[in-house]
Amino acid sequence: RRPYTLDYIENIFTEFDELHGDRHFSDDAAIVGGIARLDNQPVMVIGHQKGREVREKVRRNFGMPRPEGYRKACRLMEMAERFKMPILTFIDTPGAYPGIDAEERNQSEAIAWNLRVMARLKTPIIATVIGEGGSGGALAIGVCDQLNMLQYSTYAVISPEGCASILWKTAEKAPDAAEAMGITADRLKGLGIVDKVIAEPLGGAHRDPVAAAALIREELSSQLAMLKEFDNDALLARRYDRLMSYGL
Repeated sequence: RRPYTLDYIENIFTEFDELHGDRHFSDDAAIVGGIARLDNQPVMVIGHQKGREVREKVRRNFGMPRPEGYRKACRLMEMAERFKMPILTFIDTPGAYPGIDAEERNQSEAIAWNLRVMARLKTPIIATVIGEGGSGGALAIGVCDQLNMLQYSTYAVISPEGCASILWKTAEKAPDAAEAMGITADRLKGLGIVDKVIAEPLGGAHRDPVAAAALIREELSSQLAMLKEFDNDALLARRYDRLMSYGL
């Protein structure tokens, strides 16, 4: 079982204080976030949380956020900007929840608004894909200055099974779809989408979650120190250039 966001928070940060609610509708347990310390520096940590046991999985909606989850994340990110705290996000979702109640509360608007806000935030943002990064549900907390992926994580606009079902009318073609989309960390690093592939312990992060967390912590500390060298204008210009380079 791969570590989830709360597992990494426990092993990377100190003094984590979880914050709840979007101040519009409710709290969404599929998104967790709050203030913590990394190397004694206050940071805002936000991530998807799937849950382990059946009841927790249902409560967290299997890591598929509803609009209130993304609005909670947006609230915390704007708070981070206001108090000059870097933002660290952990991506691990099959995608945003596609249910009718989510659509009634304007799921697409919540995702789009996050993209808009994150592109303009005057504070460093580092995103790390720790499991699966699925579609807009992942991107809604993934606009950043530095994008990391764990060695065995994936990041894609759609699942290989979903892609195969659309293109070939059968999920059996999922391996072909995965190859064509290039969903692995190394492939995405080669395409310039990912900035850093973080190695996992032998056999995967689930074999040694503490060691995996230590590797992530080391990278986050190094990247935060690097991003501190940019003033706000340079940081936003660098982020804009990074986004505009996709697909070139």
